[in-house]
Amino acid sequence: MENSVDISVEFAGLRLSNPVFTASGTCGYAKELGVFIDMNRLGGFITKSITAEPRMGNATPRIVETDSGMLNAIGLANIGVERFVLERLGELAEMKAAVFVNIAGQTVEEYVKLAERLAGEGAIAGFELNISCPNVKQGGITFGTDPGQVREITSAVKAASGDKALMVKLTPSVTDISAIARAAVDGGADALSLVNTFTAMVIDIKTRRPILANRTGGLSGPAIKPIAVYMVNKVYSEVAKERKIPILGMGGIRNASDAIEFIIAGASAVAVGTGSFVQPGCTERIVDGIGRYCSENGIAHVGELVGSLAV
Repeated sequence: MENSVDISVEFAGLRLSNPVFTASGTCGYAKELGVFIDMNRLGGFITKSITAEPRMGNATPRIVETDSGMLNAIGLANIGVERFVLERLGELAEMKAAVFVNIAGQTVEEYVKLAERLAGEGAIAGFELNISCPNVKQGGITFGTDPGQVREITSAVKAASGDKALMVKLTPSVTDISAIARAAVDGGADALSLVNTFTAMVIDIKTRRPILANRTGGLSGPAIKPIAVYMVNKVYSEVAKERKIPILGMGGIRNASDAIEFIIAGASAVAVGTGSFVQPGCTERIVDGIGRYCSENGIAHVGELVGSLAV
């Protein structure tokens, strides 16, 4: 009966085999997770953040486990765009999943140069614009909390992206996330991804010092899921539904039930991040679980679930 269910989705002008992505920063450049799962079973894959120049990232320790998730302060450590093109694009080109490259920078010009450099690469389906990373001291979060700057940077990167889809990643650390979402859409975003991590801290009571060398980090995992579901529903109800912009929902997804919750809230697709650290094969199980849920509930196409919250 599952075979009669269609879980393919239209997302930002792309046809995906299913609505399950990886979340940026949690699966490297694909090969790392590919040791554990068949990457071709995913609907989409998002690379870790790429910057113009290589970055060492923050000092260690830069990850700490919490009661219901984890904090990270990696600091956008990556190999830089030129090595990424030379060493990683070949592997990504072989994947059936739609590949989105997460791009990050400290100035609008830096983001634009990254988009221009990668716009002609056939292995890439789109960009995820990282304007909301809470664990770097400059850039990122500055853009993502101001609607005017969000509109400006989205517009500039969209103009430099060629035919690539542009998805803007939203920070939850704002008064009204719908205002930021609306600014991104006004700037030309083809999709929205939300939410990024929450700024948080863990203290070692013996030393009375923060455990992370960066002092704070981004909280992810099950602890943030109810807030993330609420924010996805808010953005869907107040912005995305009317503007017909797809949402990639994320925040604490570990199983098909979690994923379906986000879809009912208004997400057209979902991304799994911290869950892959705990169970590297959970993304494949989520794909299968979405199909089973649809089959068991008489749903012919997963799109029927999007925004189907009964209120």
